[in-house]
Amino acid sequence: MTNTRRDFLKQSAGFGAIIATPSLWSGSVRAGDVNSRPTVASIGVGGSRGRYSQGGAIARRAAKLGHTIAVCDVDDLHTAEFNAALGGKLNMYRDYRVMFEQEKPDVVTIGTPDHWHVPIAITALQAGCDVYCEKPLTLTIEEGIRIRQVVEETGRVFQVGTQQRSENDSKFLKAIAIVQSGRLGKYVNAYVAIGDAPEGGPFEMVTAPADLAWDMWVGPAPAVGYSEERRKMFRWFFEHSGGKMTDWGAHHIDIAQWAIGADHSGPTHVSAKGHFTPLVPDDLDWNAFLDGEVTLPNGFNTAVNFSIDLKYDNGSTVNVNDVYKRDDGTEFGNGILFEGDEGRIFVNRGKLTGKPVDDLSPADNAELNERIIELYKGKQPGSHMGNFFECLETREQPISDVATHHRTMTSCHLCNIALMLGRDLTWDPQKEDFVGDEQASALTTRKSRPGYGPHA
Repeated sequence: MTNTRRDFLKQSAGFGAIIATPSLWSGSVRAGDVNSRPTVASIGVGGSRGRYSQGGAIARRAAKLGHTIAVCDVDDLHTAEFNAALGGKLNMYRDYRVMFEQEKPDVVTIGTPDHWHVPIAITALQAGCDVYCEKPLTLTIEEGIRIRQVVEETGRVFQVGTQQRSENDSKFLKAIAIVQSGRLGKYVNAYVAIGDAPEGGPFEMVTAPADLAWDMWVGPAPAVGYSEERRKMFRWFFEHSGGKMTDWGAHHIDIAQWAIGADHSGPTHVSAKGHFTPLVPDDLDWNAFLDGEVTLPNGFNTAVNFSIDLKYDNGSTVNVNDVYKRDDGTEFGNGILFEGDEGRIFVNRGKLTGKPVDDLSPADNAELNERIIELYKGKQPGSHMGNFFECLETREQPISDVATHHRTMTSCHLCNIALMLGRDLTWDPQKEDFVGDEQASALTTRKSRPGYGPHA
């Protein structure tokens, strides 16, 4: 019998009873003695046979602040590479469930493909661990509702890897402070560009490397044969991720919603136009495809080009594009343009520009710096991983908390669902469901393969 992802999330609540929960860690993260630092286990670390390296990057950052004791990856080569880089003394695992039977870490880092984030995170939380998980945290809206609930139930510290909230010389925080200071006017809209996505495939299915647990890599997603392109470029397969919408949207939509004051609520209406790769037929039954009941050729299937409006009750709109173009010559491929009736500013990881920025006096900058500290929960921004480890001591939620990230990811998923269905949608951010649209509501969750997840 096939379990739905909703069943998996409900059943996972009982998993914590099998694992002894360690006591709260209370040591100093700055202590030099290894025994005084929190223990760390890293799940999904990447390596020489992969493409994306953030799993290994966050694991190495955590190793500098904590004491890494275990590594888990479905690729034995990657596990061995990471172990060797940290001195060769780590306990190594293929299956995170086996790891939690043997290890009791204080902290877990998660850098797997996106479709594994929530199942592993729930297991870690209910095992008593604090968690740092790469973005995007969720594959579906319902996963976000469940992971928020589990964080509340367990009281664990959880940081999502949206580092624009901490780093990049505080450019994004300063942009938020400018918007919220009223310098652009009372009503501000955001125009977001996150880049287009590639077309590719069909790709040949081949035999997986003998030291790669491919079925475990696929996990709760629909069963599929191995191809290097799927493994390395999983972001462009809806079975495992959400394309550019959840890749860069997780960063820029996050900043846009924070700036306009919608980071704890979200939009009420979404309209979208765009297209998917040529491998996606116009009449695709998206519910059946995402539930694994129908298949597509083995190739990229996420949105390629798009322009989407997210509308909020406060009167603001966040317009999400692959590339943003305007008749007055304004054009950019990655970043956020904030525009009000009294001015506009542009921000990305390389710059913060606009007349309201140029006109700032030393006193204005001092005021904005104070606002930035307020935004950063009373602290000076700096290292995103450092913020997480500081919160291990204070037991506060870090700057990229699950509740606000869930609202960001909800907006990203709304964008994709509107593109899939090709019609305007109404969303109730309080009930967290579509209004009068059962087909859209069905896309907030999906089935998962039995045998994978915390309850298996």
